[in-house]
Amino acid sequence: MEKTPQGTSVGVDDPYEFAGVCDYLTGEGTCRYAFDHYEHDPEFARERADDDYECPVVDPESDWTWADCPHFRSRNRDRECVRCGLEEKRMAHDDERPLLEEHHLSYDRDGETLSHEITVYLCRWCHSKVHDSWARITDDAAPEPEAIAALEQRRGREQSELGFESAAERYDDSER
Repeated sequence: MEKTPQGTSVGVDDPYEFAGVCDYLTGEGTCRYAFDHYEHDPEFARERADDDYECPVVDPESDWTWADCPHFRSRNRDRECVRCGLEEKRMAHDDERPLLEEHHLSYDRDGETLSHEITVYLCRWCHSKVHDSWARITDDAAPEPEAIAALEQRRGREQSELGFESAAERYDDSER
C-alpha cells in the first residue's frame, strides 16, 4: 500500500485508480497547463504548442496514460467521503472544523517523489482510520455514529436559521 513520507498508509495500492480526469484538461481536449503555465516547464509547453496544445493522454493514437504526464493533477470535487459517503455540511461564518478533509493519495514511490497531485475527500473519522490503521479507501464502510451526530447537529442549526419568525413573535407589544 502507498505510504506518506511519515510512513503512514494512504489506503490505496495504486493512486491512479482513484484519479479522475486531469484538472488541466479542457473540454476540447487541450492542455491548459502548457498554455497557462508555460514558464514552469518551457520544453513541455513547446511540445504541446507544436501539437496545438492537444493532451497526449486523450489522443487515441497515443499510448500516454495519466501517470506519464509530468503535470497531471486530479482533485476530487465531490463533497462527500469516498469511503463512507458522509456529506459535507459547512456553516457560513463559522470556524468549526470541517467534516471532510482532503486526502492525498500520491507520495513517494521507490524513493522517487511523485509530482502528481491526486486527492479525494475523506471524513475526518475515515481519514484517521486510513492513516492510523490498515483501513483502505475501498472498504465497505458506513459513517461513524459521531460523524452522523456532527452532521445532524449542523443540519439542525441550519434548519433553525431558516425558520420563519413573525414580527409579532420577535417584538413583544409590552415593550412599546
